Amino acid sequence: MPKKELTFEEAIEKLESIVDSLENGDFPLEESLKLYEEGVRLVNICTTKINNIEKSIKILSNVNGELVEEDFIPDDK
Repeated sequence: MPKKELTFEEAIEKLESIVDSLENGDFPLEESLKLYEEGVRLVNICTTKINNIEKSIKILSNVNGELVEEDFIPDDK
């Protein structure tokens, strides 16, 4: 049975839990490394989801009395 794809919110929640665990430092080095790698995987999931959402956003502008649809381009790109 294939794994269910995480939602953005689920990924963020798991990432926050991993960060809290790593900040407490209660794990041996090998376990900490596994948690870190899982955190990186979750960051990649979140980044991909955000990038896909940004691609679907359109801006409506009023140009000479007509609505014009433009692609959303984030400031950081």
